[in-house]
Formats: sequence, C-alpha cells, structure tokens
Amino acid sequence: MIPVQEAMAEIRRGAEEILVEKELIEKLEKGQPLRIKAGFDPTAPDLHLGHTVLLNKLRQFQEMGHEILFLIGDFTGMIGDPTGKNVTRQPLTPEKVKENAETYQQQVFKILDPQRTQVVFNSGWMNEMTAADMIRLASNHTVARMLERDDFHKRYTSNQPIAIHEFLYPLIQGYDSVVLDADVELGGTDQKFNLLMGRELQKAYGKPQQCILTMPILEGLDGVQKMSKSLGNYIGINDSPKDIFGKLMSISDDLMWRYITLLSFQTAAEISELKQLVAAGRNPMEVKKDFAVEIVSRFHSDAIAAEVRQGFENQFKKGELPEDIPAITLSVGSEGMLIANLLKHAGLTTSTSDSLRMLKQGAVKIDNEKCDDKDRLFQAGAEHIIQVGKRKFAKISIT
Repeated sequence: MIPVQEAMAEIRRGAEEILVEKELIEKLEKGQPLRIKAGFDPTAPDLHLGHTVLLNKLRQFQEMGHEILFLIGDFTGMIGDPTGKNVTRQPLTPEKVKENAETYQQQVFKILDPQRTQVVFNSGWMNEMTAADMIRLASNHTVARMLERDDFHKRYTSNQPIAIHEFLYPLIQGYDSVVLDADVELGGTDQKFNLLMGRELQKAYGKPQQCILTMPILEGLDGVQKMSKSLGNYIGINDSPKDIFGKLMSISDDLMWRYITLLSFQTAAEISELKQLVAAGRNPMEVKKDFAVEIVSRFHSDAIAAEVRQGFENQFKKGELPEDIPAITLSVGSEGMLIANLLKHAGLTTSTSDSLRMLKQGAVKIDNEKCDDKDRLFQAGAEHIIQVGKRKFAKISIT
C-alpha cells in the first residue's frame, strides 16, 4: 500500500466530493485492501468516455492494491434509474439487460485488470429476496426522504407521476452496498442521493458505513452539455481509432485539460508539469495529440495510435486530404440549393443553423478555399470537395 497522503492526493484528483474524507483516511490508515464498489446499469450496449471517468478512478484504486467490485445492475436495470429524469423510465427486458451486460464486460476490461476485478450482478441476491424481505428493506426509508431527492421533488411538485417501483431503485442500490460490504462507493454527481442511501442502509443493518466519492459528469465535445450519444457530442469506446483521435483533436484547449485530468492515466504531477510547459510556450496542440494517442492506444493499440497520429499530421499539418472521402450525390433541382442546406443534406452538419454557425466561424472549405458566404448557391452539374471543421469531408456531385 502506498502512503496515505499520496493515496489521498490521487483519490482527490478530479473528484467532486468525498464523504466523509476523515473516515476514508481512517480506513486507509488500517493498511488493508478496501472494497471499492461502482455500479453500472446495462441500459445501453455502448460505453463512451464519459462512462470511463468512473472506470479510471476504479483503476487508480486498483493500482493502489484495493479490491474492485464492478457491479452490473441487471436487476435494477429492469427497474430503470429515474435519476435526472422528469418521466418514468421504461424498464428493460431481461434479454436486453443480459445482452448489454455482456458487452459492458468486454469494454470495461480495456481499462480495468480482469484478474483483479470482481464482476458481480445484483440479481444474484435480489432474485432470492422474498416479498417480506423487500418490505423490511423498504421500512428503512420514508416517502418524505425520498421526495427530498431533486428529480422526485420536481416531479411531485409539478404533478408529474412517480411510480412506486421507482422508489425501490435507490433502496436496492443502497442494499447492494450492504450485501457487498462496500468500504467506498463511486458514482457521478447525479448519484449522490443513491450513494448516501448505501451509507444509511449499512448503518441500519449494523455494518460499517461506506465512504462516498462522487465524480463530475464529463462534458461532451461541445464543452457545454454532458457527453451523450443522443446529443451526438460523445466519443465511444468502440469508435474507430481515427474517429477517437479526430474527435479529441476537435475539443478546445480549455476543455483539453478537463479531459486530461479525468481521463488520462498520467499522474497529477505529470499533468501539472504539462500545464507549466504550455504556459512557458509549448503548443497545446502537441499536448492534445499526445493525449489522443494515449486514449487510442488504450482502446486499440500503440501501433494503431501512432499510425492515426501520423495520418492526422499528414492531413492537417501538410495539407493533405484524407484518402477515404465519402462520395455523395445530391439533387438540387432547377432552383439550386443554398450552402447551409447543402451541408445539412450532405451530413456535414446537423442542421441549417449548425451550417450557418460553421460558416460564420470560418470552418467551411470548398475545394480547399475558405467559404463564409451564407448566400452561396449551388447549381446542378458541379462537383466539389467540401470540408467542415477539421474532420468532416465529402466529395459532392450535384445533379
């Protein structure tokens, strides 16, 4: 075990809140491996870098010699976590939960050491629980306390329905900590209520209370909203190496440091040194490229990461075009098509407003020439190579 002071410095890195820090220090001072729990509901098959914020923190604990309990909430997944939702979430089928859970395991072991990770499913004990057991569990909490939770409170005060089974979700998540004898539980900031439930239930069942470590919700590529596949601002673990690298290179220099802090395996001292180098004049793009290589290597390989970096540098530093530009044919009719609509229909932007924003930012090139003319009209019979931002290209034949 590493010295407690050194361990706490790593644990605090990137963390939003530690409850109760004094208790965690006391646990570490005993010099025994702690049981570190984090639960994931298999609600979707693919994980993105936002999910790996927790996984990276688990890895830090793992490298300190602690026992990792990677809990797959296959039972709670069939309830649906209401956290942050203003409507009742639809439960998943057992078949879908099983399918997603298998995919999760394949992805998480790109970060965690499978030999030192205990994967557990809460159906293992919840399927054995009787109705009487569930009633006893529910007796440990009040409806009034449940309604203190932000999302429940908002729905209650706005006369939105709350199904009774939704109250069971935080109870079961807390009970998981009782069964697993968790010393520490990790979760996102939106999970604080559920994490505290674990402490309360452990006390009610006469067990030592777990400490809680909340991690921030990672912003997506836009730097504003949380990373989400539905918002299109995500980087998936299973994305292609080129996409991972290119998306990371597209983030702002300010956002880069947040990504590095939460996602890199470099130490806090190494990151601090990088910041000093940039302040002294080093190009932040070089730091960003090194970071992108680290992430691509993690999910693919060192050789692939080096190849993707070289391709990126050839394309953007030397002005070369990528070899795999998609060819698109668009029919514009006799009246032609304005550039904002053309970009949208070619899939280079998400909407006409997005097109106009990219034009205003000078992020659009037509045949390698910048274009900011929102009134540019395209007529049939032409062919152009159009670039939007640093990564999106299309060879468009206009008919």
